[in-house]
Amino acid sequence: MSLIIAEIGTSHEGDENKAFALIDAAVEAGADAVKFQWVYADEILHPDTGFVKLPAGNIPLYDRFKQLECSVSFYKKMLDYAHSKGVQFVCSPFGVRSLRELLEIEPDAVKIASPELNHFPMLKELASFRLEQKKSGKPMIPVIVSSGVSKLSDIEKAIEILGTEKVSLLHCITSYPAPESEYNVKLVQNLHNIFGVETGVSDHSLDPILVPSLTAMCGGNVIEKHITLSRQTRGLDDPVALEPEQFAIMVHCIHQTEAVMRRYGSDKGQKITVNQLSESYGNDKVCEVLGDGVKKLAPSEKVNYGRTNRSLHFMRSMQKGEKIKAEDIGVLRTEKILSPGISPEWLSIVCGATLSRNVDNGAGIQFEDFVRGAD
Repeated sequence: MSLIIAEIGTSHEGDENKAFALIDAAVEAGADAVKFQWVYADEILHPDTGFVKLPAGNIPLYDRFKQLECSVSFYKKMLDYAHSKGVQFVCSPFGVRSLRELLEIEPDAVKIASPELNHFPMLKELASFRLEQKKSGKPMIPVIVSSGVSKLSDIEKAIEILGTEKVSLLHCITSYPAPESEYNVKLVQNLHNIFGVETGVSDHSLDPILVPSLTAMCGGNVIEKHITLSRQTRGLDDPVALEPEQFAIMVHCIHQTEAVMRRYGSDKGQKITVNQLSESYGNDKVCEVLGDGVKKLAPSEKVNYGRTNRSLHFMRSMQKGEKIKAEDIGVLRTEKILSPGISPEWLSIVCGATLSRNVDNGAGIQFEDFVRGAD
């Protein structure tokens, strides 16, 4: 049976009662787990990253994330409430601070969102925590990793840090909404074959049936999709989320597909599932969604590669000849208008280096900006 995760994210907007209602809706719809996002704006974005269009007008994206920050006690209440309702509590941290605070409340699993697949400082912190758990004889906390807007080499680097024990890998397209036709669901099985871990999908498409059902058909063990009380509310991801009735339909279809696969086996079960879906969507569409199983950037996310992922940014304007300190560097998403920097894997090389030219606050760090070993 797949683990079905209702991604609440920040749809609660910091309102405890709304968060409780979202958990209730997820439980009633048949989810096995609810997922939140532990937001600190300065772990995600530079203040000058640009604007986001909202019904009330354009506001700085950084300010929008500031509005979504919640206390540690908020997340602890959500964890306790989820457990009281019989579902797991999963949460995404976005930096070392939020990761440490999340681990303190002992979630059922840690979710690494696609843009943080290359947040190497956070991944190493999590890997160290899990290693200490193992050494002390405690069960390691499960980790679920999304792989949107990534190449196979990016996934390899993350798995090399985290290991494969109690790690699940979700195929994803980082586009909102993501076109079903680009989902390449056959990749779910291929990723399992490549990395030897449980796989599944984080689905940002609008349809509640097609991608989740095909994921279950392809052996996916984890299926995650956003849930909202209404697509008309103000949450950042609400326009691509499922309302509770749609989420319940998705859960039913996933379980129906799993039952077919158990009863008829892989080959016949796949034929039956494809035929059933083809009656509603057409065979060409179903085959298009299944794809070729080769890992590559989807057309809708190519433009985001390097901007949605993490890179190194200057956190203040600096002058040629200054030494770069750790506090001068941010491991951030570039997003809107700033220039992307080099990969966070070079963080230790940049720390302690000397600037070779003047740099602006927020600019992505380039190799040409610094030299090592200079006085």
